[in-house]
Amino acid sequence: MKWDLILMAAMYIFAGVMHFIKPKAYIKVMPKYLKPRKFLVLLSGVFEILLGVGLLFDITREISAIGIILMLVTFFLVHFNMLRGKKYSAGVPKWILILRIPLQFVLIWWAYIYI
Repeated sequence: MKWDLILMAAMYIFAGVMHFIKPKAYIKVMPKYLKPRKFLVLLSGVFEILLGVGLLFDITREISAIGIILMLVTFFLVHFNMLRGKKYSAGVPKWILILRIPLQFVLIWWAYIYI
């Protein structure tokens, strides 16, 4: 198995676990119109874990990569919400928030190569 595939899987599994360890941090940056926010944070954590694990198996790799792409596209809602101003940024500097947008496309491409 390729090292980058293991890294990608570990990254999504870790990120998913963090949704359960620090849910308030994720709830804080979600757009207010997404309801119920805590449930959505926990649900996205479950999906990140499952999709990360799915990358590790040949039989589930392609569907997991597609799921990750869909998830990352959905996460643009949060990224753009955080760019609305200090109140929404959770203290993250604006330059980092701006850099996350092209990074998101890199992550989408990274998942795409495993379809």
